[in-house]
Parts: sequence; C-alpha cells; structure tokens
Amino acid sequence: MTTSKNNKLSFKSKVFIALGVLFVVMLAGTAFNYYLKYFGPNVTDNAEYLYIKTGSDFDDVFEIIKKDKIVRDSVSFLNAANNMDYPGSVKPGRYSLKQGMSNRAFINMLKAGNQEPVKISFQNVRLKQTLAGMVAKKLETDSASIGSLLDSASFVEKYGFNTDNVYTMFIPNSYELYWNTSAEKFFARMHDEYQKFWTAERKAKAEKIGLTPIKVSILASIVDGEALKDKEMPTIAGLYMNRLKKGMRLEADPTVIFAANDFTIRRVLNRHLRISSPYNTYMNTGLPPGPINMPSINAVDAVLNYTSHDYIYMCAKEDFSGYHNFATNLSQHSINARKFQQALNARNIKK
Repeated sequence: MTTSKNNKLSFKSKVFIALGVLFVVMLAGTAFNYYLKYFGPNVTDNAEYLYIKTGSDFDDVFEIIKKDKIVRDSVSFLNAANNMDYPGSVKPGRYSLKQGMSNRAFINMLKAGNQEPVKISFQNVRLKQTLAGMVAKKLETDSASIGSLLDSASFVEKYGFNTDNVYTMFIPNSYELYWNTSAEKFFARMHDEYQKFWTAERKAKAEKIGLTPIKVSILASIVDGEALKDKEMPTIAGLYMNRLKKGMRLEADPTVIFAANDFTIRRVLNRHLRISSPYNTYMNTGLPPGPINMPSINAVDAVLNYTSHDYIYMCAKEDFSGYHNFATNLSQHSINARKFQQALNARNIKK
C-alpha cells in the first residue's frame, strides 16, 4: 500500500518537474527572443548613414531600411518599431549607423531625432551659383532653392541686403548644420554668423574709415582678388582707400576679369578695360555694387586695419613672385608696368 502511494507521488512529482522545466525553457526562450528583438545586434555595415527626407513617413523609412539592407532582421525591427510607437514619430535627418546597433538603440535614436550634423566649409568662392552648388551637395535642399533665394530681392531685403551685395553676408569658415536644414534656415544661420562676425569693434573700425560693413566686404573682395600674399593685403587696401578718398577710379584688374566673366584671363588687355559693366572699375568711379568673390576674413580685417601711405598705383612684380611694386606717381608706375609687360611677353603670355 505504501509502495503504491510512493509510486504515485513519484509520478506526480516527475510531471510537475517536467512541466516546471518546460515552463522555464519557454520563459527563457521568450526572454531570449525579447532580448534579440530589442537588445540583440541587428544593424549591419551596409550603409554609413540613413537619410530620412523631409515629409517621409514610416513606410518610406522601412522601405529604405529593407532596400539598403540596413538591418539583418527587418521583421524584428518592424515589430520593435511598432511596439515602441516609432511609426508616429518619424523625424527627417542624417543618422549615423553603427554596426551591431540594437533595434532599441536604433529606434530610440530615430525617435529622438539624434542625427549627426554635416560640416560645410567654403572660402575663395567667386560666384553665388558655385556656393549654391557646394551647399546643396551637403544638405537635403537643392542648389536651385538656394540660388532662387540669393536672387530674391524681397527675401534678402529682410536681412538688410540686395541681390548684388548679399554675397557679403557669407563669412568663409567651417560650419556644422543638420542635413535636413532648409534653404531658408541655411540663410538664417549664415546671417547669425554674419552678425557674430561683425562685432562692435569691427563696426566701429568700419565707421571710422567711412565705410559700411557691406562696403568693407566689397572692397575686401577686390583686395582678395589682387593679393596673392596675405602680408600685402593691408598695403593694397590702403592704396584703394587713397583712391576712394581722392575720387579716383579704383582701376582694379580683378573687377575687369569679373565683368568679363572669364576667370582664365592672365593678362588684362585694353579691350577688357572697355567692357560695359558696373563692376568695371576702369570705367566707373567708386566701389562696384557687390563683391567680386566671397571676401576672406583676412581681407576684411586688412581693409579695417589698412596701412596708411601715399601709394595710388601698383603693378605685379616682374619676377612673378606674387608681390607688387607700389608707386606714388604715374611716371614710376609706368616704369613698373613696362617691366611687368616685358616679363609677360618673355613668357609668351598674351591673354
């Protein structure tokens, strides 16, 4: 009798133990699946960044993720995204992808909009359309959008510029912006940087020499066009300031090249000097209506801190060193110019 009871108890115990083991196994499996779904590595190394365009919804994002094979298991990503309410929280941007990133970390990054900024650098840019193209390569916006704003009188007027001089608003430097920055927000950011650049000290110096910040930058663009050596910039700026004060034409070759819209010109000829353009300072007195390039910070500061002297003429040195011969009178300038012309002839530089 006792033996029979023990056998029954032993059988029941075995059943309970077996069920317990099965439950633990199932629980472990569920926990493991949960771990893989949320915390297991899923992001691949197939793409460095995920670009989500403005106006995209979750279906658009999921399609990119599948097409570019950004995750190993798209089903687990989809389930995790739905459980974490990501479909209603899509934010545009440029997101850095790290191989082995979990669904949870990936989705949290996307939901929070924690995108990685892009770096935009520009300097020595001659034309507005060139700048528009450079920026469009880094941002979601296209060059046409940026170009149309540069040419919009009503838009640039809001910032105190016109379509001729708006280029002076852009201070050459390196900037970090988010990829989905719109053309309008790009301008707003550049204007903020412009205001930071034009400190009270710089504005006071501009006022002291009788120029507005815009006119300083226009003159600086000419100085930039003339100077191959930064150390000459204050001297060249002083020469043009002397001409402005005397009411003389600036007669700056870089403005003629800009007016001709031919930046391959190495030798300015008489026919170039007759080009009808408000930018031709051989034909017009005073500063041109806008800059002939994006003036460098060094050139702007050279104008603000120009060297006082009596020079009103200059000519590139005949040794092609990049430096200039300066003169206070026409006779000496003619001698300097003849030397340079002879050097050009010797090198067979005709245009």
